[in-house]
Amino acid sequence: MVIFLAGCNSNSNETLEVVTIGQFEAFVTETNYVTDAEKYGWSIVQDDVYQFRTVNNATWRIPNGKDSIQSKKLPVTQVSYNDAMAYCSWAKKKLPTYNQYWNLAEKDTRRIISDNNFPISNVDQVNTIGNVWEITSSIKNENVRLAGGSLFCSVTTCDGTSKDRVLYVDKETANINIGFAVIGASKD
Repeated sequence: MVIFLAGCNSNSNETLEVVTIGQFEAFVTETNYVTDAEKYGWSIVQDDVYQFRTVNNATWRIPNGKDSIQSKKLPVTQVSYNDAMAYCSWAKKKLPTYNQYWNLAEKDTRRIISDNNFPISNVDQVNTIGNVWEITSSIKNENVRLAGGSLFCSVTTCDGTSKDRVLYVDKETANINIGFAVIGASKD
């Protein structure tokens, strides 16, 4: 899913693309890449903003550790910063900084998925903000800043859909509600 947004804060030729399961699958098929969650054999699965657990076999292929993927248009999740960087190298794309993410994403007028009212949605159906957290290239003390919030966020919980929200994770963390978007040149 490509969102073309031009403005004074972005290169008019830049796009923000949420990476789907189908796109990540093409990368893995071509490179035989193994994600951090696959190496560990487990990852974090959240039911809501407060309840989470580690689940064996939770990977990008089976984000909750038990059910098969329903759509390859869903955002890829259960990926870490390391995994996102490997994808970017292969796809010749780059992760946005935190500010680049917001400059490109905030003009998306589609519905924001948050407050745990909907399941994770196909990237072509919902706003870039919400749905799943996006990994950025902004790093502080070896931790990576996440942008955009997730379906679990609301003003009364983590308020992740606010640009002012600060959330960092380590470079190996994966979660059922963490994915990534990349910046690339538009195809126009």
